[in-house]
Amino acid sequence: MKVAIACDHAALNLKNNLIKHLIAEGYDVTDFGIHVEGAVDYPDYAIKVAEAVAGGEADRGILICGTGIGMSICANKVKGIRCALCSDTFSAKATREHNDANVLAFGERVIGAGLAQDIVDMFLSTEFSGAERHVGRIAKVTAIENKYFK
Repeated sequence: MKVAIACDHAALNLKNNLIKHLIAEGYDVTDFGIHVEGAVDYPDYAIKVAEAVAGGEADRGILICGTGIGMSICANKVKGIRCALCSDTFSAKATREHNDANVLAFGERVIGAGLAQDIVDMFLSTEFSGAERHVGRIAKVTAIENKYFK
């Protein structure tokens, strides 16, 4: 599985540690930054991951900032992206099974490194359930997206 990942200045260490973990688990990881310390604007990095996932360059994306909120808002502006802000493994599993989320966001200032790794593992290992009720709901989300993303 190809995974795109990026962070802002609030999460550089966590991103780098997660990349090591993902590579050890056999994932093909593309790091869209940041690569050095210093203040940056989160939209500049969230968009890179969102476009990579929406364009098929990556299967899933991971975005990390201080809270995950800004990154998730930005990613969800890209057509075809269903970015979920998760701070626990139950939500990470549910958003894959029910929403077929393709991008995960969370905050380094909200969760610790161990929990972040568990959330990422759950998000990447869980498949969409394909249940008819969930397919129908995602179709409604896509219809809304198609109405407003011209």
